[in-house]
Amino acid sequence: MKFVFRPKLLDTLPGYNGAQFGRDASAGLTVGVLALPLAMAFAIASGMSPTAGIWTAIVAGFLISALGGSRVQIGGPTGAFIPIIYGIVVEYGVQNLLVATMLAGAMLVAMGLFRLGNLIRFIPKTVVIGFTNGIAVVIFLAQIKDFLGLRIDHLPGEFFGKVKALVTHLDTIDLPTVGLSVASLAVLLSWNRLARRFKPLARLPGPLGVLVIATVVNAILQLPVETIGSRFNGIPQDLPAFALPELSLETLGKLISPALTIALLGAIESLLSARVADAAIEDRHDPNQELIAQGLANLVAPLFGGFAATGAIARTATNVRTGGRSPVAGIVHSLVLLAVVLVLAPFAKHIPLATLSAIVVVVAVNMGEWHEFRGLGRFAATYRTILLTTFFVTVFFDLTLAVELGMVMASLFFIYRMSDLTRVERMPLGELSMLPDFLYPDGTPRVVAYSLYGTLFFGAIHKLEALLDPAERHPEVVILDMHHLVNLDTTGLEGLESLCRNLHKRGCALILCNLNAQPESLIHRSGFEDEVGINNICGDIYSALARARNFLPRLMDEDNI
Repeated sequence: MKFVFRPKLLDTLPGYNGAQFGRDASAGLTVGVLALPLAMAFAIASGMSPTAGIWTAIVAGFLISALGGSRVQIGGPTGAFIPIIYGIVVEYGVQNLLVATMLAGAMLVAMGLFRLGNLIRFIPKTVVIGFTNGIAVVIFLAQIKDFLGLRIDHLPGEFFGKVKALVTHLDTIDLPTVGLSVASLAVLLSWNRLARRFKPLARLPGPLGVLVIATVVNAILQLPVETIGSRFNGIPQDLPAFALPELSLETLGKLISPALTIALLGAIESLLSARVADAAIEDRHDPNQELIAQGLANLVAPLFGGFAATGAIARTATNVRTGGRSPVAGIVHSLVLLAVVLVLAPFAKHIPLATLSAIVVVVAVNMGEWHEFRGLGRFAATYRTILLTTFFVTVFFDLTLAVELGMVMASLFFIYRMSDLTRVERMPLGELSMLPDFLYPDGTPRVVAYSLYGTLFFGAIHKLEALLDPAERHPEVVILDMHHLVNLDTTGLEGLESLCRNLHKRGCALILCNLNAQPESLIHRSGFEDEVGINNICGDIYSALARARNFLPRLMDEDNI
């Protein structure tokens, strides 16, 4: 089926009215004020400026909503990208991060055009949980520096170097920063209880409320803590310059792997977010359209100084809860952020980095599915092995390696399981097996029948090879009942061809019966039905036995029995 570029926005415009616009505008406003602290916090945690995070949310968020395949998806920078972006910035620099983001955008567009959206769902739950929890640990670890106010000039991107740097600089802990971090964390964790007691707070997202309180307190008391103003010289109030990132051909090849990581994680997170939103609004997103929108957003955002973006599960859920039901809400969210930058940017210089760090710590804790670890004992060893391997490789080494290793392990375990489910069982022929024509003089059968179960594929072909034991007297007719065989691949077909040739060399016959649609189609298309003989493919076991009787007199004469 040919792909048709059609954003969900076009589907929602017919019948769109003022009442729905009011609900979308209200939801967009709420999500916009929630996105502001998160965009800055994620950017700083990723080694970027808070300005880059805001413009990522504005530009990418607008494109993802306007061109995406989901009605309610909210796009922007997310916590899952923090360790990936930080590692690229440390190793390759900001300009090469922008190049890698654009490469990832091109990959996402290609994935959408080639209709690979549904393939993302093939990634096992164990792999997703493993790398999600691993990313949460990496994010938490990276926030220790700003949470404690440690004086570390350059925090390494890899795990062991990061731990060493944090441990060796623990003596530089800053008590005012720790005090503000803990206070921000306490208020953030108790925000819902405070909102129930003080009703006006209920309309204010917790991260924004904590950010406003800490910023006001810091502006009044001039606390001796690091702020956006002291580290980044504040946030520019004007629009960013449109510019292509500097491209170094020497590092372009090295950026393919991190770009693939960005694309893969962006695809997984955005489609997972869209699927969760579908259940909430009883809709169905277009995964290929969504991938194209994500790709275009990642192609354009770096031109304005932004970086990697994807669908944000928390902001999308907030959009749904507050009444957003069309992409207009996401567009309003971007416009709200734009208005904040143009009007309130001068106040951002007072925002404490300790408070932003506390916000990211809560995001890291909440994004992990820690209950899955408590329930590991209920699952098979293969489930535990894949999940824990993906988790530890994500934490200690690299997300790309973790996903690759997790997928390989999942595939191997699946092949083993499918092979274990494939069976070749001897069929009793009942009274027919006692007929003289069906027996050698010593009583051993001249006709045997086997029933095939499951899938005859490359991982189970050895079970077919075991049918003929050279040490035993071979039968003269072999019947394969394939009623329970649901799938046959080319390697399984090759096994049938090999069995047929070996039987023919011995002057024996092979009869197939009860073929299902897929095996029958492959046997026909490959020409194997000519090799086995069209008359030797029967509709049921009784027809196969009748066909076998036609061989026995001739074989009896040849054997002088």
